[in-house]
Amino acid sequence: MPDLLLVTRLIIILGIINLITGLLIFLSCRCLSGAKIGKWLMKFQTYRNFYKYHCLMWKVFWPSVMLHAILAIVFLGWPA
Repeated sequence: MPDLLLVTRLIIILGIINLITGLLIFLSCRCLSGAKIGKWLMKFQTYRNFYKYHCLMWKVFWPSVMLHAILAIVFLGWPA
C-alpha cells in the first residue's frame, strides 16, 4: 500500500495542475477570439504563440483530471 501522505500530496499537485491548465485552456479558447477582448489579444504575437498550444493543453488537462479523480476515489474514498 502506497504511503497515504505521498498520495495526498500527488492529489493536491494534480489538482493545482488541473486549475492552471483549466485556466490556460479558457484563456486560449477558440471562442474567445470572436469576442472584443479576443480580437484585441490577437494583435499580439505573444498571445498568438500561446493560442496555438490550446489543443496541447487539453492533452495535459484530461489525463491529469482522470488521474486526480482516480487517486482521490481509490485512496480517500467517494465524497459523501
